[in-house]
Amino acid sequence: MTHKLAIIGLGIMGRRMLDNALRHAAFEVCSVWDPSSDSVAKTRAMLPDAPVAVSAEAAMQGADVVYLACPPGPRKTYALQAAAAGQGVFMEKPLGTDNAQSRDLVAQLARSRLPGVVNFTQAASRGFEELNRAIQAGEAGELLGIDIVVNYPAWPRAWQKDADWLRLREEGGYTREVISHFLFLAGRFLGPLTLQQALPRYPQDPTLCELDMLARLTTADGRPVTVMATTGGQQPDRQEVTVRGSRLNHQFREFFQLWRSDGGPWVEAVDWRTEDPRTSALQRQLSEVDLWLRGKPHKLATAEEALAVQELVEAMLQGKT
Repeated sequence: MTHKLAIIGLGIMGRRMLDNALRHAAFEVCSVWDPSSDSVAKTRAMLPDAPVAVSAEAAMQGADVVYLACPPGPRKTYALQAAAAGQGVFMEKPLGTDNAQSRDLVAQLARSRLPGVVNFTQAASRGFEELNRAIQAGEAGELLGIDIVVNYPAWPRAWQKDADWLRLREEGGYTREVISHFLFLAGRFLGPLTLQQALPRYPQDPTLCELDMLARLTTADGRPVTVMATTGGQQPDRQEVTVRGSRLNHQFREFFQLWRSDGGPWVEAVDWRTEDPRTSALQRQLSEVDLWLRGKPHKLATAEEALAVQELVEAMLQGKT
């Protein structure tokens, strides 16, 4: 059995999902759409026979599941249209930037045939699987906290510059686009988080997104999650999430690399010599989407989890002292 998939939004994530869906036996891409002629041209360069629709509504017609890779602004409208048609709603994060609007979206999706799910790409990854195994086996010991470190020479990164909205304060910024992934990770392994302090730094231009973000969050029992994120300078991109345990620390680098240390040098916890980590993650996500569509247990982020992350992110961007 294959699921008919429609893709709304053909930026970098939409095109990556298209490429991976074409390789996955559980999916048939029935239609795609983007308002940008440039994005459509890049899609046709990748796939000359891409089934490009004339509108979002036309693309969604007849699909079993709709993947929303558009910017946050129109996401709620498309999600509710798909849900009203009985289709599965698979969304990129963030759900939105207005917490009240996103709460309403989550409430409406909860009453639909299939509760919506969100593409936090680590959810089904090999790294998540290995870290969960180490925790359940007692190898990591007691979880003590999580440290998130992000450094970018510039934002958006070079490969993201086609998505101009990412640089703007209204919907963009790396706290929404990147740190949200790591807050989801922290919530999965530590439980619900409460923001204690956040110190964002913004440029003089009020339309532009954050430059730096320092924040401290805690679990109900006081375990800390710290965030240190900066932009500027000259170095490779750095994205590290360290899960501190009393016996072993685990560290995610570049989303999918997983390392561990017992106090000595870091060693790789997942061997990537035989497969590409990004392809692996998206293929595994699509396998979880297949399970979700068939009513089976799955590892995907729920809309409720995504809402919790959004509320933390928006509070961080407002600042708290």
